Amino acid sequence: MDKSLVNLTAHEARDMLDRGDVSSLELTEASLERIEEIDDRVKAFVTVTRNLALEQAREADVRIAEGNAAPLTGIPMQLKDNICTHGVPTTCSSRMLEEFVPPYDASVAERLRREGAVLVGKGNLDEFAMGSSTENSAFFPTHNPWDLERVPGGSSGGPAAAVASGEAFFSLGSDTGGSIRQPGSLCGIVGMKPTYGLVSRYGLIAFASSL
Repeated sequence: MDKSLVNLTAHEARDMLDRGDVSSLELTEASLERIEEIDDRVKAFVTVTRNLALEQAREADVRIAEGNAAPLTGIPMQLKDNICTHGVPTTCSSRMLEEFVPPYDASVAERLRREGAVLVGKGNLDEFAMGSSTENSAFFPTHNPWDLERVPGGSSGGPAAAVASGEAFFSLGSDTGGSIRQPGSLCGIVGMKPTYGLVSRYGLIAFASSL
């Protein structure tokens, strides 16, 4: 693995893809190798979508070669595991949904798929996003990649830890009362909550229907 690749920002990866300095397949393989190398300790992922990611990366490289790249085409990314993904388990880090495989994409997942972003997996969270440390997942706690004895924050602790540790170039979370911003802060990265109503919540297993 070229360790320098996993240290790129999404913007830097975009520039390299556009210049032809790297392929989406190379970026994706670097992300998957990084996950294999460290995620047994960080525990940022509930599900790793290796085969899907490699397939999407190859498709992205064709799209880039044809001059049809969008801003996120070919960039390896993760989705918090409360965002429905067609054909990929979406557990909300709960045993209740351990076998749930959505028959549809959330609106945000569909948009990313259309953009040609590469899904490397689903991120751990506090069960049903009810927590602030990602210690309350039904499967395992996520650890802060800067210090494995500390929490990454929550409930989007898996997404924050994945980006901070170079396992994904960006990740999409959900934020009711700080669940993107707080783990972003604790993991030393940017976590942004968009204006309420700006981004569709269709397909999100929400903390509450009114929030």
